[in-house]
Amino acid sequence: MLKEIYKETEERMKIALEALQKELNLIRTGRAHPALVEMLPVEYYGVETPLRELASISVPEARSLLIRPFDPSTLKNIERAILKSDLGLMPNTDGENIHLNLPTLTGERREELVRVVNSQAEETRIAIRNIRRDSIRDLRSFEEENLLTEDDLHLGKEKVQEITDRFIEKVGKVCALKEKEVMEV
Repeated sequence: MLKEIYKETEERMKIALEALQKELNLIRTGRAHPALVEMLPVEYYGVETPLRELASISVPEARSLLIRPFDPSTLKNIERAILKSDLGLMPNTDGENIHLNLPTLTGERREELVRVVNSQAEETRIAIRNIRRDSIRDLRSFEEENLLTEDDLHLGKEKVQEITDRFIEKVGKVCALKEKEVMEV
């Protein structure tokens, strides 16, 4: 029973960490990366569809992206979605493809992005602490139902805290890597 709680706790925390990594991939660092735009919602026949399902995205140069729509009729919708997004990129269309050139980030913009990274990391830490709280609540309810002894409850709390500490540390490492990447000129 305790092992099930530990396993569920770890799985939920792992999901929170993966969500953070996906969010951080969307933050522009000055280098072109398909993840920057692949989840961008594009209206396609009245349905919001991720860009990656409508076009191939490649990186021809370090600071540019090339978007090739599978269906040429979606070109204008993709262009509109890019302009509407908060990426701050200006699409250049040659009639068949869209070219996105990533401008150099200013020092002020880099600091702003670091604040965004830290904010998302803190949200993930809060999510991890909430998962810890839920797991401890489960342990207490098992103890109230006499399925656990008081000693098992104490050991369970310690183990859940160890798991929490490990994931909080991982969040810190992921955040530090992204900060370094953002501040890199």
